[in-house]
Parts: sequence; C-alpha cells; structure tokens
Amino acid sequence: MTATTASHSLPEEPLPESFRPEVAIVGLGYVGLPLAMTFADGGATVLGVDVDPSKPIDVREGRSWIEDVPSSDVAAHVEAGRFLATTDVSHIALCDAVIIAVPTPLNRNREPDLGMVEAATRSIAPYLQPGQLVVLESTTWPGTTREILEPLLANGAADGTKREVGVDFHLAYSPERVDPGNATWNTKNTPKVVGGMTDACTDKAVALYERAVDSVHRVSAPEAAELEKLFENIFRNVNIALVNELAMLCERMDIDVWEVIDAAATKPFGFMKFTPGPGLGGHCIPIDPFYLSWKAREYDFSTEFIELAGKINTNMPYHCVRLLRNALDAHGKAMRGARVLVIGVAYKKDITDYRESSAIKILELLQKRGVEVVYHDPFVPEIQAGHGVEPPAAPANISVELTPEELDRADAVMVLTDHSGIDWQHVLDSSPLVVDFRNVYAGTPRSNQLWKL
Repeated sequence: MTATTASHSLPEEPLPESFRPEVAIVGLGYVGLPLAMTFADGGATVLGVDVDPSKPIDVREGRSWIEDVPSSDVAAHVEAGRFLATTDVSHIALCDAVIIAVPTPLNRNREPDLGMVEAATRSIAPYLQPGQLVVLESTTWPGTTREILEPLLANGAADGTKREVGVDFHLAYSPERVDPGNATWNTKNTPKVVGGMTDACTDKAVALYERAVDSVHRVSAPEAAELEKLFENIFRNVNIALVNELAMLCERMDIDVWEVIDAAATKPFGFMKFTPGPGLGGHCIPIDPFYLSWKAREYDFSTEFIELAGKINTNMPYHCVRLLRNALDAHGKAMRGARVLVIGVAYKKDITDYRESSAIKILELLQKRGVEVVYHDPFVPEIQAGHGVEPPAAPANISVELTPEELDRADAVMVLTDHSGIDWQHVLDSSPLVVDFRNVYAGTPRSNQLWKL
C-alpha cells in the first residue's frame, strides 16, 4: 500500500548525526513497515529506505500507511530515535544488515517479475561494507538469492573489486510470513525461516532475527527457504481448489457443502479445514504458485497439481456469476439490465487490501454481461488501478452506503467478503435476493430469497 496521507514532498535530508542505524529495510510496504516496527520493538535502530518520497515524510510525522501498524507505534519509535526513513540508499552503508522487502509481482504473461528485487540489489551494491549482511525477504523462485543477488552484490562494488560471499559480505534468504489482519500471528511471534549462502551467512542472519522475533528456524541453504515459502502458499492454493471443486459438485448434487465441511472438521486428526469462496486474492496465494511452475519448467518438470488448482480457483468467479444468473432466473429476472449490489471487494475480511481480489474480477464480469453493478465495502471506499487490479467502470468503483433503500433497489445482493462489522440480518431482511458466497448465513436455511455457494 502506498501512503496517501502526504500530498507534499520535501527535499531529502541527511540523517541526524545522533542517529546510528543498525538495520536497513529496503521497501516499506506491507512487509517492510511491520518488520521495521518489530526490530525497533526489539531495541534495534532501524533505517527504512523507499523510493516513494512520501514515506520519509509520513515517518517523520508519525503516520502509518499499513493498517496492521498503528501510527502511534511509528511516532513512538521516531521520537525515541529508533526509526527514520529515507529515499537515499547510500545510508545503508551505516548499517550492520540490509533487508530487502520489495514486491515480486507477475508480468502480463503471468511470469515472475523480479525487476524491483534486482533494482534494489543494484542500488545497495555500491554501498555494501565489509562484513555486512544482506537478507532477501521477497517471495521468489528457488535459486534467486544465489543466481541473481550474489552476482550483483559480488560484482557491484563501487571500485570494481570482486567480493566473496561469506567472507567480504554475508547473504541469506528469509521469507516474509505476513498475514494482513491476523490478530493472533504477527511478525514477532511467527517463526522465521532462514537459509544462508554459507554457514557463516546463516549464523549472521539467525543472530539478526533473534533480536526481533521469538523463534528462528535454520535451513541448509537459501533454496530451501525460498521453496519453503512457495510450498506454504501452494499448500493453501491446492486445498482451496479442492474445496472449491467440492462446492461446485455439491451444488449439482443438491448437498450443502458447508454442512459437509463442518461435519468433516469434527475429526480431531488427519483433517485441516478449508472453506470455499469466490476465488483467491492478495499478493501471495494467487501469485506464488506461478513462481514454482515457471522455475520447474527449467527442469523439464510439470507441476500438475499446482496448475490444476490454478485452473479451478481461476474459474470460481465465473462459477459465482453463473450461480447469480440462476438465482435471478428463479426470480424471473434477466441478468442483463439487473441491478446487483456486491458486498465486499477486499480479498478477505476486515482488511483494506484488494490486490488480485476475485471480487474485482466478478465486478468486471458482471459489467460485461450488462449488469448495473454497485458495491459496498467499509474498508475500500474506492477501487483504484494498480497492484494487479483493473477497476470496474464508474460508478461501480465507488462504495455506496448499505442503506435499506440501496438494498431494496438491488435485484440481487452478492456476499463476496464477510466483513465482521456488517449487519448481515439487516441485509437479508431488506433484500429481495441474497447470494451468499462466504456462509455469513450459516444456520439460516436456503430459500428462494437466500442462495448459497
């Protein structure tokens, strides 16, 4: 997320002489800023580096642009002299360690785009000091740290000298494990996986993270850590695809998929509960599997489970639109010309993040089918372009109020995100037709007014 609170810019200023940073974090997004706060909480002095000139301004003025980081935390660490931000990457030379936490999106061909990782690495290479540690946290394919970062750092000295990893500098990979909106697990109490290029590199990285997080798990090499991160999200991707496929089958068999899942979840061993939905969202689960599928082709290997899961999950928005059409048909209403109110465009409940959200795809599909679409989301007042999002045509990109009049005007209401602050009974009481894709009406029988995934 980019800071939007600062509308002005200031020239870059030198760091105060009293500020002696120990850790630099390059990239102050949804990974970097919480990580900076966690290190500062642990007593480290942290320098944030970001290309966005508004970030240093917001930091100096004690503002946060990440919903999981209170502005009061930023202000407290700035006031205590433990945190500052800059756009001047040369200041990383003052630090013992540099952590890279920049985005790794897909390009238009759904292939890995490491442009920001490479740019960040090139930018720090001339200022790397003897013995400094560099850690990559960005999600990527196995081999990135060794094949891309090591050569750039080894050959990037300002004087042209060749550096040796493990001797002149240290390099490791430690995947981010951020779960936006999770009130239980955060950067501090989520175990950190670390794999260095050499044993000395791993030792340095472990010592770094032990200053800030509760638990550190060592692996033998960066490749193991890189693949571990992909496996985490591919595991979720595949199991979500399985339960989505089950939901589509249950619809044909006239069986309540939610009842089946709840019954299966009573088994105290050998089962992990996953639930169906309108599709995937966020920066990780919809994207990370493509990193491994792409890399696997280098080894003449086809990741069939991953690709099949991708097909099923990608199809879910289309399935949701078909289910809506069937519900409208049952009410004697054609899809073209219908007015549909979508509730929730964030990719999961109680967060502002709508990157890669399946709800955005559904809005687009509805508009293409001649549906008059409006949406309500208390966390997303406006859908803007960027981060894998193409906003729907106006006025469907602006959130409306969830008034009785708005609900009554809609021919159908689609529940796509189950935000906890919404009065769902009010929605049902005020709407002629509700199609629930998140099971917010668990326990309420299906009817001609209430359709469920």
